[in-house]
Amino acid sequence: MLLFTTLGRYLTLRFTRAIISVFGTFFFLIGTLDFVELMRRAGDSPIATTPRIIMLALYRVPSVAEQIFPFAALFGGMFALLTLSRKLELVVARSVGVSAWQFLQPATVVAGVIGLISITVYNPLASEMKRRATALETRLFVRTGGPAAASVPEIWLRQSSVDGQAIIRAAGALPDEDGLSQVAIFNFNPDGSFRDRIDARQAILRPGHWQLSDARVISASEEPQNYKNYDLATTLEPDQMRQSFTPPAAVGFWSMPTAIERTKRAGLDTTPYELRYQSLMARPLLLIAMVLVAASVSLRFFRFGGVTKLVIAGVAAGFVLYVATQLSEELGSSGIVNPVVAAWLPAALGTMLGALALLHQEDG
Repeated sequence: MLLFTTLGRYLTLRFTRAIISVFGTFFFLIGTLDFVELMRRAGDSPIATTPRIIMLALYRVPSVAEQIFPFAALFGGMFALLTLSRKLELVVARSVGVSAWQFLQPATVVAGVIGLISITVYNPLASEMKRRATALETRLFVRTGGPAAASVPEIWLRQSSVDGQAIIRAAGALPDEDGLSQVAIFNFNPDGSFRDRIDARQAILRPGHWQLSDARVISASEEPQNYKNYDLATTLEPDQMRQSFTPPAAVGFWSMPTAIERTKRAGLDTTPYELRYQSLMARPLLLIAMVLVAASVSLRFFRFGGVTKLVIAGVAAGFVLYVATQLSEELGSSGIVNPVVAAWLPAALGTMLGALALLHQEDG
């Protein structure tokens, strides 16, 4: 195999450098833009100092930049192949009988390995940093009650207890305890009829019950009652509570099977987590598909002309594949398409179409 020859090692190094360079450039740009946006928001929070904003930006960037891996493979593959073509290195390789399929072996192996590293090493680290970013953002912005707090989405939970079903809405999670802030609880009888509504400043999860502070109970049959402390029965455990409002992107690859099982035991929908898990496993194939798309438009010799049009076509094809991936995931998250199909189909189709384009180009 060409991969283990001197030329194979040389091409492997070139493709690795190109993909990592593109990813690093995007990483830096995303971090800079996110830091500027956080500094703008920091004006509404007196405790959001510059060092804390820098730390928050560093925590947030890895999870955002994770979406760039497909484009890093696309642009990195195109850059490496165009550079080799411009320097006539591909011409020399072809002249000694090396086919396009042979010198694409290092590119596909590099893309696959980077994909594996991104899900087994990078993703768990990015997920952990995202959780830290959420906690830090809550301390800096949510507690101030200013406009910045509006950017944090509400939390919705469903629970079962001896008293019946309950739906819980909260403004956010407490960063220092297993609890929620600014909660509204809608309680239902076992027969499904509405019983009462409870508004509280915060709700802390204790074994077997919620401990509500500054609660106000409103029902249709009685006058509203105010309580300094109020207990509400629950069967939720701290892990189940955190899991129920933890977005799939904040769960690492290795923790995903456990998260799916806990969510299932809590009686909640596991589709978003299953889709995320399958999408992560399909990422190496998606990166290989991007490299094949890049190769299909980057092997033309410069002296033949028309390279610019091919590059634009390759970028467009890569974006179409990415949009198709996102659309498929949206269909999967809504339950229209099976999560396994939604995650793997775009990557598989992209790989086959890229290979088909190369077959047409190289073998007629």
